[in-house]
Amino acid sequence: MLSPLEHFMKVMTAQTEERRREFEANLEKAGLELETEDKSESDDRKTYYLKIHAPWEVLATYADVLKIKVPFKASDIPKAREVPLEWLTQPFRLPDNIMRPEPDYFTAPFDKSKVDFFLIDDKDTFFPPSTRNRIVYYIMTRCPYYKEDRLEKDKTGIKRLLNNGTYTSAYPLHDCKYWKKAQDMQCESERYHLYKYWAGFLCFYKEQPLNLIKKYYGEKIGIYFAWLGFYTEMLFFAAVMGVICFVYGVLSYEDNITSKEICDPDIGGMIVMCPLCDKKCSYWKLNSTCLSSWQSHLFDNEGTVFFAMFMGIWVTLFLEFWKRRQARLEYEWDLVDFEEEQQQLQIRPEYELKCTGRRLNRITQEMEPYLPFPSKCARFCLSGATVLFWTCLIVACIMGVIAYRLAVYAAFASVMKDSPTSKIQLVGSLITPQLATSVTASCINFVIILILNFLYEHVAIWITDMEIPKTHLEYENKLTMKMFMFQFVNYYSSCFYVAFFKGKFVGYPGNYTYMFGKWSKLRNEECAPGGCLIELTTQLLIVMAGKQMVGNVQEALLPLLRNWWGSRKGRSHPESTYSRWEQDHDLQNFSQFGLFYEYLEMVIQFGFITLFVASFPLAPLLALFNNILEVRVDAWKFTTQFRRPVAAKARNIGAWEEILNVVAILSVVTNAFIVAFTSDMIPRLVYLYAYHTGSKATMRGYIDNSLSFYNISQIPDANLPEAGENPSWFNNSTITTCRYRDYRYPPGHEKQYTHTMQFWHILAAKLAFIIIMEHVVFVVKFFVAWLIPDVPAEVKARIKRERFLVQEYLHNYEVEKLKMQLSQSFCLSTETASLLPSSPSKHQVLSECI
Repeated sequence: MLSPLEHFMKVMTAQTEERRREFEANLEKAGLELETEDKSESDDRKTYYLKIHAPWEVLATYADVLKIKVPFKASDIPKAREVPLEWLTQPFRLPDNIMRPEPDYFTAPFDKSKVDFFLIDDKDTFFPPSTRNRIVYYIMTRCPYYKEDRLEKDKTGIKRLLNNGTYTSAYPLHDCKYWKKAQDMQCESERYHLYKYWAGFLCFYKEQPLNLIKKYYGEKIGIYFAWLGFYTEMLFFAAVMGVICFVYGVLSYEDNITSKEICDPDIGGMIVMCPLCDKKCSYWKLNSTCLSSWQSHLFDNEGTVFFAMFMGIWVTLFLEFWKRRQARLEYEWDLVDFEEEQQQLQIRPEYELKCTGRRLNRITQEMEPYLPFPSKCARFCLSGATVLFWTCLIVACIMGVIAYRLAVYAAFASVMKDSPTSKIQLVGSLITPQLATSVTASCINFVIILILNFLYEHVAIWITDMEIPKTHLEYENKLTMKMFMFQFVNYYSSCFYVAFFKGKFVGYPGNYTYMFGKWSKLRNEECAPGGCLIELTTQLLIVMAGKQMVGNVQEALLPLLRNWWGSRKGRSHPESTYSRWEQDHDLQNFSQFGLFYEYLEMVIQFGFITLFVASFPLAPLLALFNNILEVRVDAWKFTTQFRRPVAAKARNIGAWEEILNVVAILSVVTNAFIVAFTSDMIPRLVYLYAYHTGSKATMRGYIDNSLSFYNISQIPDANLPEAGENPSWFNNSTITTCRYRDYRYPPGHEKQYTHTMQFWHILAAKLAFIIIMEHVVFVVKFFVAWLIPDVPAEVKARIKRERFLVQEYLHNYEVEKLKMQLSQSFCLSTETASLLPSSPSKHQVLSECI
């Protein structure tokens, strides 16, 4: 007697075999040719391989349905003139047969009734492999696996069969091995050429073979690599300018009077600062922050303002020049008249299956599925609530990290008090409590970011599927917005905290502000005397560099290890028995979200180098080095580690372009606020031009001017250091006041501990700077955007010329076809007339035919 589990397995096997049998029968009815490889010939002796071939009739039929453009005449439009001094770029160029694998043609949508109009030399090779696999995949996604006498319309498509385990995978084949050419001389060995000229890291300085990428992988993947390459090229100019600003900070090291005063034993060494936390923090001398003040000057100097404004303009130039580059690619790749409705906007099979309601389309006058409004609202509300919950979860995690910073700072301060080497050897002189707290909190925050990212990826896909988007484009856009909003909060929230909140709501001795109220004993953090900019730099460096390192390891190492493990059995077989479909099966599957994650990674990086670049001018340089590696790692993955993806069309980068525009505008605001409120630039300028001592404008005395006094005897007991925490040099009888970073009246003044007039002057200067910088940058941005047309004039002229010629050739073809029909009709009429007693004249017959 069978056990329940054995019976269940047999039933499932029977159902799987029935689904497979019906699906394959329907594929054959659709005209596809099938060939099954016996499992005894596979490397694991368990897997069947079903090979699908599309004959000419099927390709022609669906090419007509999908309006695929094919060549009908060689292009006679002259190529662009050579650029002067083009020989300088020769070391960076690839051979012409790699850069231009196909000649230029005039193309038109395929029409099965006009086969003789197109340039068909060989029907077997007329449609390129990328087009063939796109047509086959289109058929498979809409092919049912139920019998004709049943109405189980949800049983449709290869995606559902993959999900329920009927098939393990479905993929188009690579054309050859990547390390050697195909033995068949008719095979173009495009994969080999891509590996040789594109995927090798030693080719990092070479241009990308975009036309060959487009031909082999399709336009959608081609446009991604075109954008990534262009972004990397533009990063070079931002990196150069960032290095110049950093070098300026290094060279102006000796002229930094502020840091000299902090480090001077007679100035900074005589200034006693108030405790930075309750109980565990002691009084400290200002010169203990000497090293951090010098570090701050490297990034917080006059060049910071210039670089922030430069990056605001650079972002505009990048986006505008990319539009021009994209327009040129649209023309070269024949996407100018690409109908989104034909490809991206076609209804998803999942939408057709899940929406049982039908209504009349007012445009096509055909019945189509639709989602009722109440159901749509309910799904939208559930989706919004889920996204809001995860956003709140991120905020809660950030609050936890902030609480950690506040709690652990006291421990670090207690360990490092008095002498930096009292309890920490060697590195004690290099770090401060602020730096130790910032570094450890940044590392913890980065780990939390990775964990939340891993969890939310699956949630975002689930809630997007739950909304049942109607079209592929709508699905991609919704998923893009959900993922980017989450990633934006996840990656940037800690940087926003350090930049705009830390040190801004501290209070003053005797009236400190606490995170959750005084009962929590978590006093808000203060910035170092040099400002919070160096901490923002540290936070940005750890999160940005850590993300890039983890991303590169994941992209390069994990697929390699998985493929090595998956192909361990096949490697033991002779190469003659290890078939091409088995080799490709052992590679990693390129999911429908593969390209999405590549874009997301780069857009998050784009946010780092634009939103907070005023705090770290070397960020574009790090991004440049990463992207040079990223291009080759991605190329290596596609050619060696992934199965060949199904080719897809796209004329632009989709919703990512709008996201980049939003980030570009937001970056102007954030950098203006960073310079005004996070940097110490504005207070220094106000002192230099309005409050300097002596007749000559100088920064001498700035440190003393920027610190306020507080009477130690008035500090509440809850804020005083515990017994034994104070350093040995501290004496209550001789030291009666301590200093803190603020602009307030001293004790004994009639307005003691209230803000001075200088505070309001500085605040007004900060607000004025923000308004002026934003307006200047925005005016320049919009002027540059207006000045640079989105489509080059040359491309516009070529598009118009090509459209004119296409219409002319089509007209001539139709006229010639009509003449032939009339001639055949006339000949047939004269033959018939010769057999009759009497017949009308030739002119009469011709007029009747017309």
